[in-house]
Amino acid sequence: MAKKKKYYVVWDGWNPGIYTDWEECKEQVLNYPNAKYRGYENEDEAVAAFSAPYQPRAHTPHTPKEPKRVANPAIGKPITDAIAVDAACSGNPGKMEYRGVYIRNGAQIFHVGPFEQGTNNIGEFLALVHGLAYMKKNGFEQPIYSDSANAISWIKQKKCRTKLVQTSKNAPIFDMIARAEKWLAENEYHTQIIKWETSVWGEIPADFGRK
Repeated sequence: MAKKKKYYVVWDGWNPGIYTDWEECKEQVLNYPNAKYRGYENEDEAVAAFSAPYQPRAHTPHTPKEPKRVANPAIGKPITDAIAVDAACSGNPGKMEYRGVYIRNGAQIFHVGPFEQGTNNIGEFLALVHGLAYMKKNGFEQPIYSDSANAISWIKQKKCRTKLVQTSKNAPIFDMIARAEKWLAENEYHTQIIKWETSVWGEIPADFGRK
């Protein structure tokens, strides 16, 4: 039997919004002070809840606990001779931007945006494609870190699986998506993409630090 789909509302977190994947929701509340979020069984309940102010439950024995950073020696340490990419979005959708930094010294390699009516997932996807193109153009062999499981999956599919509706305001973002997908379709690359383990290593070095 297929697992029933759940919806997660984030009122206070890195990127407030409605999410259908717990791992993605967890990224928005991990290490965020006094994060406010809750799971719902259907989309209508989630949409109605998100449109109203957060109300704490009188009884919360089943409320998911806020994820905590834990030590895990089996994961090891991140490679410092590498680049990290990340995105930021004020709202969902909202003003979106992304950047890449060199992990060893924190130097910013590229920064794009902000653009109107984007999403964090789109920014993470574009950041990864930008990083891949940058590494190939310059002949670099270092890996790229991303803390977005969705973006990494989209890269493998060579497709931005966003559900965002195109408008006149976010048309530039969709133009970048089209160019990114075209690059993925036409280029081979050997750059290793590694998931950044936020729960163990803390925030990714490319994080915009809007806490």
